[in-house]
Formats: sequence, structure tokens, C-alpha cells
Amino acid sequence: MAGQVKSTPTFALTPSSERTPTAQNYLTNADFDWLNQYLPDTYEKEFERYGNRTISSFLRMVGAEMPTNSDLIKWAEQGRLHTKYTNVGSAGAGAADQVVFQVNDVLDPTAAEQVIRVGQTVVIVQNDGSGSNKAVVSAVNNAGGGRGQFTADFYEAGGLVTAGTGVGNADVTVFIYGSEFKKGTAGMQGSLESNDFIFDNKPIIIKDTYNVSGSDMAQIGWIEITTEDGGTGYLWYLKSEHETRLRFDDFLETAMIEAVPAETNSGAAAILGSAGGAADPGAGSDGIFYAVQQRGNIWDGGNPTVLADFDNVISRLDKQGAIEENVLFVDRQFAFDIDDMLAAQNSYGANGTSYGLFDNDEEMALNLGFSGFRRGYDFYKTDWKYLNDPTMRGGLPTGAGSGRVNGLLVPAGSTSVYDQILGKNAKRPFLHVRYRASETEDRRYKTWITGSAGGAMTSDVDNMQVNFLSERAVCTLGANNFFIFQE
Repeated sequence: MAGQVKSTPTFALTPSSERTPTAQNYLTNADFDWLNQYLPDTYEKEFERYGNRTISSFLRMVGAEMPTNSDLIKWAEQGRLHTKYTNVGSAGAGAADQVVFQVNDVLDPTAAEQVIRVGQTVVIVQNDGSGSNKAVVSAVNNAGGGRGQFTADFYEAGGLVTAGTGVGNADVTVFIYGSEFKKGTAGMQGSLESNDFIFDNKPIIIKDTYNVSGSDMAQIGWIEITTEDGGTGYLWYLKSEHETRLRFDDFLETAMIEAVPAETNSGAAAILGSAGGAADPGAGSDGIFYAVQQRGNIWDGGNPTVLADFDNVISRLDKQGAIEENVLFVDRQFAFDIDDMLAAQNSYGANGTSYGLFDNDEEMALNLGFSGFRRGYDFYKTDWKYLNDPTMRGGLPTGAGSGRVNGLLVPAGSTSVYDQILGKNAKRPFLHVRYRASETEDRRYKTWITGSAGGAMTSDVDNMQVNFLSERAVCTLGANNFFIFQE
């Protein structure tokens, strides 16, 4: 079953039109009866000078959440059905009828595990563009000194179109297109196993806290506010505690975006290592940016601003999963660049107005604030507040090596993976969060109060401390279908 988008836990908020202290017009994380909250009377009306300051929205829109009870999350992704070798050399003479080729590709399967078998028919293309051949494989050698070799007998009477430059070179590209056998012969020898790729990730523990003294809690304070949730009216609550929680909600998202694994012998590995011994997965986690940079597609050197650039992106998607629907999370400039690129396709022709990519849909074409367009696939773009926020990634320097990210393409929907915990194939969203949980402990979003003020009775310290904790990891499945746009 496909997961569903779940919002980060929040709390019902019903501001009162009168200054009446009720449970409904106090925003908190605990079931305490708060009677005295501090906020100076001079702050009765607050102006949100920066508007809605929260940036958490990305994972709510594209992700799902599901529990895990392990320190390590593992899944398997299927490899391709077909294999193409691009680094194949030979010492064969030009016009030779039969040539031995050596696979030199460093990939999975490697040359030592080549998938070419006797009786298969192959296309052999010269990497210098000088020509191509088709051939039937008459022999293979996956042992000893001849490991990774196969013998090709050409269909063309003229034989090999271009002489080889040596077995260790990258003379030709080879792929299999079928097979052919003589009458009365034995069948195909040897079979192929599925080429699966195993990936894993580990959850990290995210914390925050807010402290207020008992004295500051001994006064009631009111504020008339328009909240991030859209409510208006009089509220009584600890404003800074509320803002701490909003900031923590943002960190739950940005940590999943930015997390990286700690390298061996790094400072982070030294201070964040646990007592788990050799089995401990170590510090850090594979965030979305890291996963896409390692296993996905990267566009750098500025935004694709013309249709030819964007077609290069589409061409790459064609070679991957070819997911029909994709979402583009972009910064403001990238959004403008896409609008301008598509607007440039509109022109006036002899027979009236042409609306280019919009299939002559006037209403869609003229609305440059569109949310979607089709070019080979369906693309839906949205401004990503995280990339625009000047206190986060917004306003970072441009240029190569700056680390600036301008956008992220995320495939929509779900994919099939082999879940090693379940022991079977399962449908999972391309992007989802796994949080630690068991029958006795749910660490998706924990909050609790310590101290001796505000109803807490856990210590003799004259304060109230609101604690926040979550343990989670993001799983980026089929990262080869993602695109990161960076400088």
C-alpha cells in the first residue's frame, strides 16, 4: 500500500475573541493547566515582520512517514535488464571475420562477470564514430588470463570496420540485441541472475529544548495574533516555546535534506560514535541532497534557461526510470527562468496565436504562474521556501564550488523495492521518512516537560523545560530518477 502524506504534529488552535483563559486558546505540547503565562502587556498586538517564517513543507508534500524499529534501514533496488559495455578493446585487424574483444568496464557486472554468452548477437559500435558491426558470439572466457573476453564473428562480409588499438583500450561499445543458433543445437548455456543493488540508511536523533523560569511564568500575558496556522484572536501561551517548536519542525525537515554520513576518522565520527561496536552504523545519515549527489543526476553551471538545456535533462530521464510525473522544487530565480523559457515558446503565427508547449490552451499558456507543463513528461514546479529563506540556503554565493542548490527534481509516486525486513517486494514512495518506533516507544515526535514550574514535578529546579526529540531517517529510493540543480 502506498504511503500517505502526513503533516508534522501540530495542535488545534482556536483563538478567543475575548480574553478568557481556556485550554483551546493556549498553544502547548502537554496537558497541563497553564494559568500564568508571561508576556508583557505592551506586546498586545504583534506584527509578523517576516511573515510566515516556517520552511517545513517539502517532505509534507512529497513524503510519507512510516515506523522502523532498527538502527539500520536496508532495501534493494533492481538493476537494469540489459547491460551495455562502453570500454571494450581489441587487437583485431581491420576486415577480420573473427575478433576477440576484451571488456574493460569497471561497473557492475564487471568484466570478470560479463553477461555476454555464446550464441548471443551483439551490436559493436566504434567509439571514434568510424562505423559499426553486428556479430554472433562464438566463445567467451571468464577464467584465468582471458577473463572478460568474448569472440565475435561478424555478419558483414567486410569484417571488422576499424582495426583495434589494443585489448586494454576503449575501442568499441557493445550491447546484446538477441541470439541465433543452428538447427539441432543445444540451448543457451548459463543463466543470468538479477543484478540488485543494496542500499541502507540510519536514523539520527534530533533534539531541542526551551527553558523558562518559574518567576516568568507567574504572570498572565495576552497577545492578539494571526498564527502560522491561520487563526486570529487572543492567545495566551509561551511565545518563545511556540517558536522553539516551529523551529524544531523546520529542523526535522532540513536535517533530512542536508544530513551526510560522517567520514572515517572525522571529528563528527569521534564525538557522535556510540558504544555499538563494529555493528554500529556510525554517525550521520544520507540526506536527500547527499543521496542524489552520490546516486542521482546533477546539473551544474547555472540553471537550464533554454529549451535545449531542459531537453538535456529530459534525455537523461529517458535513460533512467522514465517516471511520467515529476515535481520541481526550485528557488525564485529558477522559477523565473522556467517561466521565461516556456513563455519564449509562445508566438503569433499566420493562423493565430501559438501557445507552444501548452497545446494551444490559451488560459494555461498566458498564466505564467502555471504550476505544471508537459515536455516529454509532466512537470509540476513550486517555489521551495527553504532555498529562498535568507537565513538558510537563500542568498548563498553563486559559482562553482559554492555549494548553492537552485532546485531539486523529485519523481512522483512510488517504486517497488525488496524490503529486507519484510522479506518481500513492497511499494514505497520514492521519498519517505522512517522514524524509530516500537510498542513501548514512539520517537516520531516526542515532547515532554521537566522542572518544578508550570505543573511539572520532576526536579527542584525553579523552571520549566520543554524538551523535543525525534529519531528519523529519509529514504531516497531510485535516486537515479532524481535531479539536483546546483552551481
